[in-house]
Amino acid sequence: MEYIGLQKQLSKNNFRSALLLAAFPVLLIGLLWFGIFLLGTYSGEMDMYTINTSFLSLAPFVLIAVGFWFLIAFLSHSSMIKRATSSKSLTRKENMRIYNLVENLCMSIGMKTPKINIIEDDSLNAFASGISEKTYTVSFSRGIINKLNDDELKGVIAHELTHIRNGDVKLLIVSIVFVGIFSFIAQAAFRIAIHGRRGKNKAGAIILIVLLLGVIGYLLSICFRFALSRKREYLADAGAVELTKDSKALASALGKITEDPLIEAVQREDVAQMFIEHPTKKKKKSFSGVISGLFATHPPIQERIKILEQF
Repeated sequence: MEYIGLQKQLSKNNFRSALLLAAFPVLLIGLLWFGIFLLGTYSGEMDMYTINTSFLSLAPFVLIAVGFWFLIAFLSHSSMIKRATSSKSLTRKENMRIYNLVENLCMSIGMKTPKINIIEDDSLNAFASGISEKTYTVSFSRGIINKLNDDELKGVIAHELTHIRNGDVKLLIVSIVFVGIFSFIAQAAFRIAIHGRRGKNKAGAIILIVLLLGVIGYLLSICFRFALSRKREYLADAGAVELTKDSKALASALGKITEDPLIEAVQREDVAQMFIEHPTKKKKKSFSGVISGLFATHPPIQERIKILEQF
């Protein structure tokens, strides 16, 4: 795959980030109106004027609450990702080799060196995160540092630096925060629905409507996220080749990574999509596995290797 250029890809991702920022609140407000409409129709006590009036009175409070939630999550994303991956800061004294490799690549493109974190896991994986120069971070598993040679490791580092340069990491943080909001709403609605059903009263049907809306919102938000995920890996691979001038080293690194990418600490799917290869257990081939493959956040690593071998 031909690398389409930093500025073009950065502009695209900035536009997509803005689109996500607009699409998620619109989706939320749309579901709010639909929910009020269903509840009003079910109760039989609300005409369209009352439904719209109720919607207009509730919408500002919902937007303020979600905006406040988003701001807190957006600003605290670094600590959230650290907890979700069990990563910690790696000092220069602890591993001079990785610092030298990262700094040399950054100097070659005039980029400020990001923070470096390590995940104490013998498997092979890595990811980039952050929303600004102050928070940009590249995290490596202990296994990937120990098991790759310098050329292979440079390919992986260049891949992650390209994610940062292309604005992929900002885009992912935005999607993670919004999907997290809808996930919380769906889970809360599910718990309320269970209690409502146990009560065997009319409120149970209403709560089930709320649950349905929460699930619909969550699924739609995931579709938004998946639509922006797969191509970025191919572009980061191509950007890494442009940076290192060595496609074979990255292909070799990906081959080793695919043999053991599992990171035990990673349980959250939204965080898992940030890694160079999906770090959780692969599902067995089945109908559900095929469906999940269609919505996978990462393209098959063998396809990526095949493309790299064509450079």
